[in-house]
Amino acid sequence: MTTTTPRAPALLEFLRAPIAAQTWRETGYLAVTAVLALAGITFLFLGTVFGGVLVITLIGIPLLAAMIVGARGFGHAYRSLSAWMLRSPVEDPPSFSPRPGVLGFIWSGLIDRTGWRAIAFMLIKTLLAVAAVWGALLFAVVSLGLTISPLLWWLIDPVNYDSNGVARHSLLQFGDVYLDTWAQMLLLSATGIVGLFLAPWPIRGLAALDRVLIRALLGPSPRDARVEELERTRTEAVEDSATRLRRVERDLHDGTQARLVAMAMTLGRAEDRIAAGEDPSDLVHSAHTAAKDALTELREVVRGIHPPALDLGLAPALQTLAARSAVPVDLAVSVDPRPTPGTETIAYFSVAELLTNVARHSGATRAWVSATSDRDGLSVSVRDNGIGGAVVGAGSGLAGLAARAGTVDGSLHVDSPAGGPTVVTLSLPVDGTH
Repeated sequence: MTTTTPRAPALLEFLRAPIAAQTWRETGYLAVTAVLALAGITFLFLGTVFGGVLVITLIGIPLLAAMIVGARGFGHAYRSLSAWMLRSPVEDPPSFSPRPGVLGFIWSGLIDRTGWRAIAFMLIKTLLAVAAVWGALLFAVVSLGLTISPLLWWLIDPVNYDSNGVARHSLLQFGDVYLDTWAQMLLLSATGIVGLFLAPWPIRGLAALDRVLIRALLGPSPRDARVEELERTRTEAVEDSATRLRRVERDLHDGTQARLVAMAMTLGRAEDRIAAGEDPSDLVHSAHTAAKDALTELREVVRGIHPPALDLGLAPALQTLAARSAVPVDLAVSVDPRPTPGTETIAYFSVAELLTNVARHSGATRAWVSATSDRDGLSVSVRDNGIGGAVVGAGSGLAGLAARAGTVDGSLHVDSPAGGPTVVTLSLPVDGTH
């Protein structure tokens, strides 16, 4: 049982391969892309020849730039065919963004990395198209021809004459060997049938190679993905900063400013009492209380912008957070070397928000915070014994923390199975960037 069970699906797939939809899609893909490869190599040949010949007149340089940018169109065609016929969609690379002016356009075209990668694919694809047409597809056609050869032999009834002038009813011959009997033709047909079962696999192999090459050369490069990630995190960082500024403005307007206005009015009433010879002590006491409350609120606002404890380092700042946490916190900090101020700020506010989440949502009775650093980076972990189930983007603020970490090329990992425990690990570079 253990030896025959896994073989059955593979054998069934082998037997079904000649009639499988995947085989026919990939066969069609190789046939279509063979024509596209011919058009592509012709495009490159003409662009290189005319651009190279005319380069002495300066017209050739724009032609070469146009050829490189034009290769993007072939890349788009291959990606579309890959998504449609190979069921392998590939993301589009960044669009062409030329510099201003004619010279800027030409220079941007000449150094267009996406265009050059498309040209590399087109050159490789030309060689693969030859292998596809003269190898895999021709093998399939010959196998089909051999399979139906007895029928053709019976319908056509060909007549050939050997070296002795004897008529031989043979469809094929190999030297002095004539295939002119039913036994020989049926054996030839059996060979063709075997070939039909083998033919799909070279086709699938070439299609699989195309998938890899399209993803590697026609999709976004690691550099493109990195730039896109930086642009995304930059946008999120700007939005996060704008949100924090609006929050500070709202806190100042609704809290501190309102108390200062009330205090000014109270002092005005006290001034009126003094002028009338009455006792203003209760109003002065009320104004004094309002002033102390306003100072407390101002300290909270300042702490939200830049905690004073961070001036002493990350360890004292985290100790302050642990002491103020509504849930008991065990803290372990070993930070050497000291991270940059920006990294410390991200770590501090991330731990502050995570401890707030622990108190509000986890149902935990204890939390553990650890922070360690070396030359490779800073690792901050917050763990609790709550109910678990925390998900990035589920309204817990974890998506914002991940975006904030991404602004310095950091990362956020959340492990929170149902029933707990929840462990959130923040990895940040010590020097502010990797």
